[in-house]
Amino acid sequence: MIDRPSEAVAVAIAGSIAMATAMGVGRFVLTPILPPMIDALGLNAAQAGFIASANFLGYLIGAIAAAGAGFSHDRRRWLLVGLAASALTTGAMAITGQLAVLMGLRFLGGLASAFVLVFASTMVLETLARTQRSALSSWHFAGVGIGITLSAVVVALVAAGAGDWRAQWLWSGALSLAGLAAVAWVVPKQVANAVSAGVTQDGGTGATPGAGPGLGALIAAYGLFGFGYVITATFISTMVRLGEGPEWLETAAWAVVGLAAIPSVAVWSAIAARTGAMGAFAIACLVQGVGVAVSVLLGGVLAILAAAFLLGGTFMGLTALGIAAARTASPGNPTRAIALMTAAFGVGQMIGPSIGGAMADRFGGFTAPSLAAATALVAAAVLAYTCGPGRGKVTPEA
Repeated sequence: MIDRPSEAVAVAIAGSIAMATAMGVGRFVLTPILPPMIDALGLNAAQAGFIASANFLGYLIGAIAAAGAGFSHDRRRWLLVGLAASALTTGAMAITGQLAVLMGLRFLGGLASAFVLVFASTMVLETLARTQRSALSSWHFAGVGIGITLSAVVVALVAAGAGDWRAQWLWSGALSLAGLAAVAWVVPKQVANAVSAGVTQDGGTGATPGAGPGLGALIAAYGLFGFGYVITATFISTMVRLGEGPEWLETAAWAVVGLAAIPSVAVWSAIAARTGAMGAFAIACLVQGVGVAVSVLLGGVLAILAAAFLLGGTFMGLTALGIAAARTASPGNPTRAIALMTAAFGVGQMIGPSIGGAMADRFGGFTAPSLAAATALVAAAVLAYTCGPGRGKVTPEA
């Protein structure tokens, strides 16, 4: 028998590494690598958007697949499969400059990252709840910010050593393989077995499945959030290059996003304890909307860094709030609820880069698409607030 504190800490650390690997690196490293890719391959903004959207299409399909009953058991195995696929597809981005192949690899990487998010989050949150160590959930979600920061550092170091975009992908893939090895070593098999033992074929805990009040509105707001954050999250480094900003700012801005994301879940958890999950969700959407608008309405280094800070300081908090609220709204089937939330988010972020890139080509810059994204975030805030700002006093530690 594993003593509960050790079990909880091990799972929280493993969750953090998994999120850093598949999300912070595998899913988001495209952002700082995109500017040299655009220059080397002669891509326009729409084509760059297609590459990003392919990843998010895979993310959407992966989230839907993860809701299937066949994946309810042996979550550790599926988590490791997802991490391996994420690492391999990340490194393989270096092998070609053909748009179709790049899109295919990003699609597979998105599929893998959805599996990692769904199974890691379910395993971690259920284990922490069972061991009464839910406060450690912030460690799990902090992994995304850690991964973003590490990927920004790796990309910057490779560029400083005269490495091109291909070398940046290869080193990112190597970093992801290290994350896979770490998770495989840290996650005890006993934990996966203990969690799976209490899960029925529908992915629940034996309770009657069903959607609680507010889940539908939460899903809609979550989808708008997906669209609202993703244009800046995809193109912020490209915005710097197109705006003729200093080259160091391309990776520095992305590092600021990661650093701000690390404590963000703990911060928004504390806010949600006072306002309720939906109230905190609404506030975070408004704050993020300001950051998205600042990225294009104000010029200079400070404006980009401020936008990066506001983006990083909110997007993982919003993700955690949504996942926790979905689990509370569907206690009989948490895996399915998380997967549905992930799918709604996936729809929003899938169309965001393609629309944003096409608008950037049409209007000669990212002002119009960024303002459209800010508007979507305001709409998400209104929807979240009107469906009940204090509903359930749910926090990311629920």
